Amino acid sequence: MSLKPLRGKEEGAEALFEEGQEHFWKTVIDTMIDGLIVVDVEGVILSVNLAMEHITGYTREELIGQPCTILKCHTCLDSIVMGHKKECELFRRGHVRRRKCILERKDGTPLPVMKNAAVLKNSAGKVVAGVENLTDISEVEAKERVISHLRRELSHDAAHEPPVKSPDMMQLFISRLRQELNKEDGFHGIIGKSPVMVQLFILISSAAQSEAPVVIYGESGTGKELVAAAIHRLSPRHQGPFIKVNSAALNESLLESELFGHVKGAFTGADRTRVGRFEAANGGDIFLDEVGDLPMPTQAKLLRVLQEKVIEKVGDHAPIPVNVRVITATNKDLHRLMALGRFREDLYYRIGVIPIHLPPLRERREDIPLLVRVFIDRARRQTRKPLTGISDEAMDLLTSHDWPGNVRELINVIEYAFVLCLEGAIGPEHLPATFHPRSAPPREERRVARLGRASDERQRLIDAINQAGGKKSEAARLLGISRVTLWKILKVHDIQVDKIIRG
Repeated sequence: MSLKPLRGKEEGAEALFEEGQEHFWKTVIDTMIDGLIVVDVEGVILSVNLAMEHITGYTREELIGQPCTILKCHTCLDSIVMGHKKECELFRRGHVRRRKCILERKDGTPLPVMKNAAVLKNSAGKVVAGVENLTDISEVEAKERVISHLRRELSHDAAHEPPVKSPDMMQLFISRLRQELNKEDGFHGIIGKSPVMVQLFILISSAAQSEAPVVIYGESGTGKELVAAAIHRLSPRHQGPFIKVNSAALNESLLESELFGHVKGAFTGADRTRVGRFEAANGGDIFLDEVGDLPMPTQAKLLRVLQEKVIEKVGDHAPIPVNVRVITATNKDLHRLMALGRFREDLYYRIGVIPIHLPPLRERREDIPLLVRVFIDRARRQTRKPLTGISDEAMDLLTSHDWPGNVRELINVIEYAFVLCLEGAIGPEHLPATFHPRSAPPREERRVARLGRASDERQRLIDAINQAGGKKSEAARLLGISRVTLWKILKVHDIQVDKIIRG
């Protein structure tokens, strides 16, 4: 950004632009997190900084030389409609202070900003230009909408069975939610502004105030563990422990020992008494991930814990009382498992008092640009690479992708792009091969063809699926291929994973 044509003849200004000083100030201006724009008295854009490019989506070349109306500031457009086209408030008053207005990004989405501006004069006192400082307040606006929505929900519920018992408690609850939303990583690490995510945040906040069991439904990679952790942190039990258990990672005997503990000599290798996860979670919450994978005997014991609030260590019959709230999660259809006789109906109704359904990423595509910006900023801080963002073409590919791996897959894609992109903006060429099916690596195509032709590979696929417990991502890892490649091969062999697991 060059301010050299705007300098006056005063001694201070001359000193400012001595040899080397212009580069110094350009560096300072381009490290600002707020957008900066300089316009002449006719409103033509003379210069912008890097932050202005980042928040609007326009490049510097696309903005310089254009009238400032390209940004479609609603207050300026309203002024034009009312017949004041020649009376820009900045040049009429000489300054603008803390004016909230809405611009339009290059992609057409609204950009709420806080504007501060002042005129620049030459040595004769004549106004020669204007400089505007624009602070992106889109995050603040979104968070205020969540809080307003929550306030309306709580007020409506107050006539029935309010989760917050008094106006003072309601204000405390809203204040606490406001603090959480103001954190850099979103709502307890859950990022999104779409209506479905706003509703999710409200449900999480309300569920956290209850002692009832919660079950979280969602595909792999949607953030079920983040939701469980948010419920714990917002709950009255937040000072107690938060214990996590992956039910699918252990076999039946080990799982019961992990959950309920064991006494010395209970089985071979039990050389000492061990405290189980439920006992360790006393006074707090326990999170049972992949609850649909629990063996039937373990389901029966879990049901007793929920009903009677007691556990028994493996190898002992002495009941131990526990004060634990149970949060479970699954990516499976529990109704189908019940129909197959693989999940207890009575347990289903015990754990599902408060069901929370997480939307897959393909059903909230409007959040993808926000997620991409957050993950790029995060990766940029970690790698210190001079990346400026992502191109429109690459963003179009990301927003049109089906995201079978959901947010976890998106994070992996951004990390992959950071490996390939050395500087500038991430382009389509920096995305994984799955975004370019026609130009897939020959090695991968040969692997597909080879596996598709060999009759004995069908059994190899079935073995991998069984070993992975029906999880396609894990089966793909065991086979040394991508998830998309696995999907293609399964289609070639007409293999249905659900039938293999049931068989």
